[in-house]
Amino acid sequence: MIKRFLLLVPVTATLMAAGGCTPMTAQRGNLLEAEQIADVKVGESSRSDVLRSIGSPTTVSPFDENIWYYIGQETEKRGILDPEVVNEQILLVAFDEKGIVTRKENIDEGRIDIPLERESTPTHGQKNTILQQMLGNIGRFNPQVEE
Repeated sequence: MIKRFLLLVPVTATLMAAGGCTPMTAQRGNLLEAEQIADVKVGESSRSDVLRSIGSPTTVSPFDENIWYYIGQETEKRGILDPEVVNEQILLVAFDEKGIVTRKENIDEGRIDIPLERESTPTHGQKNTILQQMLGNIGRFNPQVEE
């Protein structure tokens, strides 16, 4: 009985450790299916057709309201490591002045991957130790002495 228990403890610990390394996936934005994108036809689809087929855009171009972007991203996080992008999609849909689709394209080139920076911005000033911080105010506050 004790031998079984002693064998069960490491097996259970190993299974729990392996379960902790299972990647956690997260989806952000709007990852579109190929059928949804195929429903949007250049020269035929209107704004309302696009809204009906693939939904509202993730963002509209700040410089031209006739350009819509659909952005979707799927990430995996393993343990304490930073999340890693496993699937990403950016679809640009452009309209003419009448609201008809003039351009539809996937954007995946020319983007810059900016890494996360974990360092903090240095601040200037005094660098006090914990003891200096605790004892720094002793004697600074003098009560008003009435005579």
